[in-house]
Amino acid sequence: MSRHVIKRLPIDTGVSGWEAISERAYPATALDHDITADWLIVGGGFAGLSAARRLSQLRPQDKIVILEARELAKGPAGRNSGFMIDVPHSLSSGEYSVADEQSTKEEIKQNRLAIAFAADAAAEYGLSREIFDPSGKVNAAASDRGLGLNENYRKSLEKIGEDYRVLDADQMREMTGSHYYRGGLYTPGAVMIQPAEYIRGLAQGLRSKVGIYEHSPVLELSREGKLWKARSNRGSVSAPKVILGVNGHIESFGHFRRRLLHIFTYASMTAAFSQNEFGGDVTGVDRWALLPADPMGATVRKVTTNGRSRIVVRTRFTYDPSLRVSDRRVAGVAAEQRRSFDARFPGLKALPMEYSWAGALCLSRNHVPAFGEVEEGLFSACCENGLGTVKSTLAGMMAADLAVGANSRELDQYRNQPEPTRLPPEPIAWLGVNSVIRFQELRAGREG
Repeated sequence: MSRHVIKRLPIDTGVSGWEAISERAYPATALDHDITADWLIVGGGFAGLSAARRLSQLRPQDKIVILEARELAKGPAGRNSGFMIDVPHSLSSGEYSVADEQSTKEEIKQNRLAIAFAADAAAEYGLSREIFDPSGKVNAAASDRGLGLNENYRKSLEKIGEDYRVLDADQMREMTGSHYYRGGLYTPGAVMIQPAEYIRGLAQGLRSKVGIYEHSPVLELSREGKLWKARSNRGSVSAPKVILGVNGHIESFGHFRRRLLHIFTYASMTAAFSQNEFGGDVTGVDRWALLPADPMGATVRKVTTNGRSRIVVRTRFTYDPSLRVSDRRVAGVAAEQRRSFDARFPGLKALPMEYSWAGALCLSRNHVPAFGEVEEGLFSACCENGLGTVKSTLAGMMAADLAVGANSRELDQYRNQPEPTRLPPEPIAWLGVNSVIRFQELRAGREG
């Protein structure tokens, strides 16, 4: 009998602004009895909900159950910047330009498959444009180095036949209201989502087909005969097949240990404001989304609802194998983000930051997912390599296909990847990874 006792449960630091400003349409229900199902999915984020939707399409008569340790959208899925990106986007490479044309084209196809799946869900469940907005994104440059990185990226996109548009300083200022940026590179295929609203909307759409239990962490997962049994606080679920959509916490279930990098990034969101509160057009148009030309720089988004706007700033990365960070760390980074924000928008220095939070990412050294059938009837859809909205959506889809025995070219390509490579022992890994991160952040300079 295989038995996994889960001793480390998710801990999320700070209140995500995305979750705080979203609304629930239904109450959270916890598991309080023993049940059986055809499918159990552990984790109610992008991977888990996407797997559930895919299973409901492939096996509409089957009983599907999701167990979420906390509350939907309060974990990492509701803490990201909300970019669903189709073109290459590697956080660890130092820049976005690519060398291998064929693998890049295949990655773009996979990303667009996931985005199309999400778009179908948004349309089916009536998600508004404020929740799912196919607006594209801009790589913003604030320095000579940033302009050079954007130019390298532009050449890469041109070489593989991808659309783009170069923006000058005046166009960046017209869009953002800021004099900080010297140029930008627009690509049209990205979708901007309100991540917490998207997760809650996806769950709402699935509720008629899928049993979703929140505040129901899996404390033990064991194989008993032909069934897996997941025990929670006040009940259990028994099912022949289980999909784990728990990202870095897959290690807590006994798999891919010492093969995954647990990275945290940090964000702050302003209080809501109207354009006329500060005089002049100091923040540009109602909505825009900027990625930094240097991957280690600052991601900045403006969102507007009913005439009230907010700006989100995401900066800094840390490697934390404990899978938790302190309130003090979040507060320290928030002070840095205040300075970064003020440099971009000096006219908004009186505007307070209302929310600051940390969010967990999972990467592997060789940039591959933690995917596949890891034990009989137990499937992993984990490790999104810093692009959780798209990569986790894709992993959930592919895990469902694999688990039901569906055959497709996309699944063959996705599963035909090596296993995540092993990490050096601690504290060597901690010292090495954090040193590289800090060097890259310092090198990003004005882009941060």
